[in-house]
Amino acid sequence: MPNHPIDAHVGSRVRLRRTLLGLSQQKLGSSLGLTFQQIQKYERGTNRIGASRLFELSKILNVPMSFFFEDIKSRDSSGHHHLADPESKFEHQFLSRRETLELVRAYYRITDSEVRKRVFEVVKSIANRDDEVNLSSCR
Repeated sequence: MPNHPIDAHVGSRVRLRRTLLGLSQQKLGSSLGLTFQQIQKYERGTNRIGASRLFELSKILNVPMSFFFEDIKSRDSSGHHHLADPESKFEHQFLSRRETLELVRAYYRITDSEVRKRVFEVVKSIANRDDEVNLSSCR
């Protein structure tokens, strides 16, 4: 039986949070008393994560249980659950890059919230400027 889309989604959310925290599969597995191979199977959606294990993961990864189910739509008319929007290649491509993870980790190491806000605004303004330059070059 193929992986259920919800199991794959939950697993991808585990992977996202684990990598944002800089945890290896080995370290997360050790925290749960599992092997890194079991964590791999969870992250791929090959193995379903039970409720008690998901509860443990939420504590270790410091997220609410709802984090694992974000972006899942309600049932459709046929009674099936669907993801709100299939994970775009864009998001997956950039969220899994080491550069992105290092940037996010560095950003959250800034302890002064006002400085962190200014850094955020600078990055946004640079990105917006680049968007404007790219749009004008297409004309």
